[in-house]
Amino acid sequence: MTTKYAALLRGINVGGSRKVPMADLRALLTSLGHDAVRTHLQSGQAVFAAAHGDEDSLAAELAEAIGERFGFPVDVIVRDHAYLRSVVEACPFPAAELEARQLHVTYFSAPVEADRFAAIDAPAFRPEEFRLGDRALYLYAPDGLGRSKLAEALARPRVNKGLVATSRNWNTVTKLVELTGP
Repeated sequence: MTTKYAALLRGINVGGSRKVPMADLRALLTSLGHDAVRTHLQSGQAVFAAAHGDEDSLAAELAEAIGERFGFPVDVIVRDHAYLRSVVEACPFPAAELEARQLHVTYFSAPVEADRFAAIDAPAFRPEEFRLGDRALYLYAPDGLGRSKLAEALARPRVNKGLVATSRNWNTVTKLVELTGP
């Protein structure tokens, strides 16, 4: 039985460095034995079907292959369709009422506890807000991610120490559910 997954690559094709052409990423995933390989946008999302492995082993396999092929390390998170759908369904903000640029999800490589964010004075950032989910953080940033002071605070190394974390806007979050669906 095959399972459909999304691979989320962190920090590629941003600002002209760490280039991973999507055609090359598709070829790499195919060479690893995966089927139904597709990419979404240029910012590091790929969808594939795999008959072997789990999210962690698939992420490690792809990260190693990318490092060998492109000569630099890339953090990778792999999630299956059921998880991606559950992230959308559990959104604590009124997604249907917001612009996609106002709502983001940060996916984490492992579960996160609220105490990791205890030093962040959440009321000081209002109207921006965040909520934790299952290996995910939801961020409401009314003026967009680029102007978000809360996003800056949430991305500090001490907050994310020991985790792989990568963020996507709501359009991409919902598109990945669609692309990994039956």
